[in-house]
This record gives sequence, C-alpha cells and structure tokens, in this order.
Amino acid sequence: MPRTTLTETRVKALKSGKSVREVRDGKLRGFGVRVSPSGRKQFFIHCQHRGERIWKIVGEAGSMSVMDARASAAGMLAAIRRGEEAAHAPGETLFEAVAEAAFQRHERLWKPGTLYVNRNYLRNKIMPHFSGRPVADIDRQEVRNWFARLRATPVAADRSMPILSVIMREAERMGMRPEGSNPCRGIKRYRRKGRERFLSDEEIRRLSARLSAHEVRWPQQVAIIRLLLLTGCRKSEVLTLQWSDYRDGHLFLRDSKSGPRTVWLSDPARTVLDGLAPKGRWIFPASRADRPGSAFWLDYFWHRVRAEAELEDVHLHDLRHTVASLALRQGETVLAIGRLLGHRRAETTLKYIHLADAMVQDAAETVGAVLEGE
Repeated sequence: MPRTTLTETRVKALKSGKSVREVRDGKLRGFGVRVSPSGRKQFFIHCQHRGERIWKIVGEAGSMSVMDARASAAGMLAAIRRGEEAAHAPGETLFEAVAEAAFQRHERLWKPGTLYVNRNYLRNKIMPHFSGRPVADIDRQEVRNWFARLRATPVAADRSMPILSVIMREAERMGMRPEGSNPCRGIKRYRRKGRERFLSDEEIRRLSARLSAHEVRWPQQVAIIRLLLLTGCRKSEVLTLQWSDYRDGHLFLRDSKSGPRTVWLSDPARTVLDGLAPKGRWIFPASRADRPGSAFWLDYFWHRVRAEAELEDVHLHDLRHTVASLALRQGETVLAIGRLLGHRRAETTLKYIHLADAMVQDAAETVGAVLEGE
C-alpha cells in the first residue's frame, strides 16, 4: 500500500480507479485516505489493538482539511491505545443503510421468493444485532458472537450468514470498509445432519390410499400432491402452474429455481392434469381471486393426510427426494435424474448416490441368502 505525507494538493490529485485505492500517511502511522471507484475520498484510521484489527472512518476529504483529519485521527488512535471507544465520525454509514443498498442491488439477481425469505432473515436475525452500528466497526469477533447466539436455530443461522456476508461485500464495494475485510469469511457454519427422507413402496401405497379417500372433498390438493410425487417438481412450481404452461404433453416452467425448464410428464401425470376442469388461467387457482392457490391450505391438508397415512415425519419436499430414489432404483443415470429434477449442478444430484450403495448392499444380502440356501 503506497505511503506518502498527505497534503491538500496530494489528496486532491488522487484519481479513482476500478477498485478502492488507499494511501497511507507518512507522517502519522495508521492514518490514510481511501478513494472509492465513485471518486469519493475518505480519511480513515487502521490499527491493531489486542489482536483485533480496527478500521474507522475519520471524515470526508471534501468536508475537512488534511490537518484537521490528521489531528482527529491522532486522537482516535490514542483513545484506542488507552482501551477507550473512539468516537464515531458523523458521516459514518450505519449498517442498515448498507443492508438496504445491498438488497436493492440484488433485487435483479434474487428470485422474488428468495428475496422475500432473505428479507425475513435480515429483519428477524440480523438487524436486531447490527442495526445502528457503523458498518466499518463490525469485526470478526462481533460476527462470531452473533453467530454463536443463533446456535439454538442452526438452520436460521446458516442461512443468515451468507446474507450478512453479501452486505459486508457491498460495504467494501461502496468504499465503507477496506477491500478484503469481510468479517464473515472463514467462519464455519453449523454442522447439521443431512435429511433425505424417501418413501418406501409400502409408504407410497398408504399415501395413495389416503389421497383417494379425500379426492371428492379436496380435489385440488390431492391433484397437487399427486403431481409432486409423479414429477419431482417443487411445491412452488406446481402451485403457480398456468394452463398455458401445459402443452404437447409437457410442462414448460417459466421460472423455476434453476431457471426456465421443461418437465417431461408420464401418462399418470398427464391423467391428473387432463382430469382437471380449467377455471381461468391458473391450473390450481385460488377460490376468490385471479391468482394461484394458497400454500396454507395445501400444507393444512398435507399435515392431515400424512398423519392418517402414519407419515408424520415426511415433508412435502420429501416427495421430490422420493422421485429421485425411484428413478435411481430403475437404473437411471445421475445426468437423467438431474434433468428430471431440474438441478443446475451435478453435485446437487450426487447426494442421492448413497441410495445406490444401499441398493448394492441389499443385492449382496439377497445373493448371500440364496447361496446360503443352496
């Protein structure tokens, strides 16, 4: 990092580039000026204290002189050495402002459902801890402490951490933090046991029997669950189907999790769709509005029917896992199963391969039993 005695002339002469540029002062150690790609210039301090790296904004180069900034920096550095909390500069950007900027920037990148879920995690898990804090002050130890407090809800913790990381990267991009200072980097996520629940043939028969028993009263919910089990689609993909998406014997999803894709239908799946009476553009419409049906009533029905089928530990998403397991048992390749489920990456499909190992073990046991009986 370049070091030179900062003067008014030298600060004014600094030009912006594609990345953040920092110049350290040769007169006061730990003091410098940074130029963001937008041309914004800020005086800062950067030092180590008790093993922790401290980085703070002193002020805007356009609103204070180099002499005043150096004097303020000297006072802040002295306070840190004494173990005191250095005063925040009035212009320091708060965490919530950067968080909002990050979410606005990612609105085009995240799907609406992802954006909705991420905002919930931001509001409920992240903001209660970091709101009101200058974004430049948040260090790795503070992030560790926050993450540790979420250990009772490891799923929420693991899903909140990447969101916080996105916000910190945005702070770097905006010039509010030094480049490469993301405090989320390297913090290990909670270890959770993988949960892949697959229905056995007997369980599928029990579920099918209960669905048939409720078909007259709950025709729409029964049809949705049957499609989930016959196609491996996600719940949201089936709930938002339009009749224009069903043509030539296939489903053409407009915007799945992995982007637009074609769902190849079996005869039983087409029979389910052909047995429905169109009522507007949605295949599964809400009862009182021109919009797709509510997931609330589907979940309510599912909890009821799974209890009757003695499948209380089965989630709707496990029907998708079941489709993969059935395809694997029939000898389908990982590539074919990935296309069936709409996986973008082969690694996502590979988690089902342990099923093949179990199948090989079952085959070995069968062969052993036969040979033993000879």
